[in-house]
Amino acid sequence: MKGLVRAALAAVRATDVLPSPNIWHWPEVYEVENRAQDVHGALWDAVRADCDWSGRDVVDVGCGDGFHLPLFAQTARRVTGVEPHPPLVARARARVAGLPNAEVLAGPAQRLPLPDASADLVHARTAYFFGPGCEPGLREADRVLRPGGALVIVDLDGTAEPYGPWLCADEVRYNPLDVEKFFQDKGFALRRVRALWRFETRADLEAVLRIEFSAKVAERAVAQTPGLAFEVGYRVHTRVKPAGLLRP
Repeated sequence: MKGLVRAALAAVRATDVLPSPNIWHWPEVYEVENRAQDVHGALWDAVRADCDWSGRDVVDVGCGDGFHLPLFAQTARRVTGVEPHPPLVARARARVAGLPNAEVLAGPAQRLPLPDASADLVHARTAYFFGPGCEPGLREADRVLRPGGALVIVDLDGTAEPYGPWLCADEVRYNPLDVEKFFQDKGFALRRVRALWRFETRADLEAVLRIEFSAKVAERAVAQTPGLAFEVGYRVHTRVKPAGLLRP
């Protein structure tokens, strides 16, 4: 997560794009990370419990190279990945080339290239929505959601061992409690999830930790992680768009 929260806390650049220092620079290592994350599907179960996307239209904001799109496409009516980084857009399009109900569009979270009221689920996983500063993206998600649709934001839980303390050690300005309060004040419900990361080799585990953290924190994480697996805490923030005016 090295530099990711730092970018989110900084002023938004003129391009409206917050660089992702892991997948942008090491997409092959990030592919290994994606395969290792959440091997038991705990996050998918949590998202599905809050908004079952079967037969519905899904938007995955900050979809990267499209790793999650095929799973959504298994049961969704339509899934659209939105990604601002051109090389990742190309990789994502190649990944879903054989899926007739999936597409990838280029664009930032602050200007989704989609019409109003065109989605039932807007999903973002550890992408763009890192707390204060993401309000433009929240407004865009609300714009493209249909009444009764849900915005589901999955982020890392900075209070949960062991990953949270590594994250906070690298990003001293990042206060996970402030981020939690931000989403609570914006009307989101919170679900905490523990997900198992399991790697095929020790080399894969160490490579992933070294793209996520600074050298000093990565070495600490490697030393504190025997074997091939560890748990990571997540927060699933969910907000449903009102379906209409409530009447007495």
